[in-house]
Amino acid sequence: MNAPEDTAVKVVPVRHYGQWVGAVVALVLIAMLVNTLFSKIPSGQYVCHAVNGARRCHQTSVWRFSWNIVFHYFTTSEVLHGLMLTIYLTVIAMVAGIVIGIALAVMRLSSNRLLSMTAWCYTWFFRGTPVLVQLFFWDYISILYHTITIGVPFTHIAFLHLNAATLFTPVTAAIVALSLNEGAYMSEIARSGLISVDEGQSEAAMSLGMTRSQTLRVVVLPQAMRVIIPPTGNEVISMLKTTSLASTIAVIELFGATNNISANNFEIMPLLIVASLWYLIVTTVLSTGQFYLERRFARGALRTPPPTPLQRLRRDVRGILAKFRTRRGVREATS
Repeated sequence: MNAPEDTAVKVVPVRHYGQWVGAVVALVLIAMLVNTLFSKIPSGQYVCHAVNGARRCHQTSVWRFSWNIVFHYFTTSEVLHGLMLTIYLTVIAMVAGIVIGIALAVMRLSSNRLLSMTAWCYTWFFRGTPVLVQLFFWDYISILYHTITIGVPFTHIAFLHLNAATLFTPVTAAIVALSLNEGAYMSEIARSGLISVDEGQSEAAMSLGMTRSQTLRVVVLPQAMRVIIPPTGNEVISMLKTTSLASTIAVIELFGATNNISANNFEIMPLLIVASLWYLIVTTVLSTGQFYLERRFARGALRTPPPTPLQRLRRDVRGILAKFRTRRGVREATS
């Protein structure tokens, strides 16, 4: 039996009660966070005034997180110099680590057993020892080698003599330790990217007359970059924060600078917040650069590249507005 043609269909929107409960809980937590970040506490000091001949005193209050002290030291020369040294260490260590990692990855995939085992032993050693231990090792390398000699092994032929104590300053020791350690991790990242490319790509390139180096540079690496870039971006961000360990060998980078300031004025928490804010700012910049780099290398693999943060924001705003219009239309239709 057919339903009457004039029967109106009542549209009832689906209720997502779990989403609303989750949104309320998230909103409450955000409100609590904002409240505690910008709350004030009694300072323990009193200010007295004469009012109508009577002396009245009241207790002053200060920011719980000492924001006035945070912004006072946020752009001081010591902090900015430490920030520049942190960025310098990150860039040099990552560039050297990427070069070492790619070379080790190619060695691991080589058919030559000596090359592959050498690369495996390097990765095994530097991944198996803590980076903090490696920092101290290179800082105290002059205990083992007073003079570093470069020449022919097992002979007295030497081309270069270097004073280890002069060569390995704290900054140099930090660069060497961080670069060698990062090279071990980057080798595995680069190797995973290289083996992700189908072997048929290499065989096709070789059949066209390309050499192995040309095939690697022109065919394999551009395709492997889609796999290599995301974890490499994470390694860059991790390296930025790992440089704080260099303060243990007297390198005055960002954390070392804020730590020295707090040792003089005993404002420990405000200076930790200063360091944290700068790390967050630089990390945000690096994350944005990683996003656009991934988007660029994904152009050949995806029909539509992932939207930019601005495009995503516009889409979310349009979606919210469209949802409100739909609900308003449903209410008008059912009323």
